[in-house]
Amino acid sequence: MTGEQRDPHTGTGAARIPHPRTGGAAGLLEIRDLRVSYRDRGVPLPAVRGVDLVLGAGETLGLAGESGCGKSTLASALLRLLPGNAEVSGEILLNGSDVMKMSWGQLRAVRWNEASIVFQGAMHALNPVRSIGRQIAEAILLHAPKSSSAAARKQVGELLEQVGVPAWRAESYPHELSGGQKQRVMIAMALACSPQLIIADEPTTALDVMVQAQVLTLLKQLVQERGVGLILISHDLSVLASTCDRVAVMYAGRVVEHGPGHRLFADAAHPYAQALAAAFPVIGDMASRRAPRGLPGDPPDPRELGGGCAFAPRCPVALAECVEYDIRLRTVDTARSAACVHVGVKA
Repeated sequence: MTGEQRDPHTGTGAARIPHPRTGGAAGLLEIRDLRVSYRDRGVPLPAVRGVDLVLGAGETLGLAGESGCGKSTLASALLRLLPGNAEVSGEILLNGSDVMKMSWGQLRAVRWNEASIVFQGAMHALNPVRSIGRQIAEAILLHAPKSSSAAARKQVGELLEQVGVPAWRAESYPHELSGGQKQRVMIAMALACSPQLIIADEPTTALDVMVQAQVLTLLKQLVQERGVGLILISHDLSVLASTCDRVAVMYAGRVVEHGPGHRLFADAAHPYAQALAAAFPVIGDMASRRAPRGLPGDPPDPRELGGGCAFAPRCPVALAECVEYDIRLRTVDTARSAACVHVGVKA
């Protein structure tokens, strides 16, 4: 990236995350130095800046951060769903095959069949003039053209039942369903072709707490029973801590902390991750309760990103070197890393 400075403590350039592997899980998805910029009036605006992640089968990875930090852009990039003004570089290896190098025919075969996405906002992702059964069956018939319409309808009913929606609802239209039911339909659609990877982008947005808990429980059950790899995107660290094996916290297009979900929420190392955790109340006995605290300031304008730490202007513990140098991810302990000058040694 233009303007990047070398970390004086590590002698390296842009922050990159180590490739953690848990429980010996195979690398279902491997992201290497992924960068995405949106070209606006001839000027590239960086949205994702050098992200490296690994996800194994049967594992759940959370992506956390404020709006505009690059979570949804990263998710869309994985299946090449970005708009035409996006410029993408790096590698996205799905079962060892680079999605970036696939032809459109190969990519079409991968979508829904090997990897699927639960889009943010089920109200807008579903076609309002088609029944939900027809919309789910469309993916089935596309990837299994030898299947009959009757077989597809039967499978649709089974999928709906699996996610807690009565099979007879296949004839319903989106406006006839509640918000929670629409979100479950989106999950059923994502499961239609038995993919190995599911990307869930803010699947609990605008849902009440009871429905939110039901959707999260459903996602956890699918990971356990089907062994799929799940990427769960949310700005809520408390949700990710209770659902994900690992969480990567993003800020200004980069991963600034990475580690076990429960550890990040309880004992974050990077000041930004600490601020995210502090933004949500802890419910318990009087001694452990804390009131949520806000984070002053705003995320940086992509046009103004310099060579230092992007969080430095908002950071309560920033040093002079933070403004000048881009700090690389460093080891917090055997399971965690953070891109902060106050954290141990390089990862």
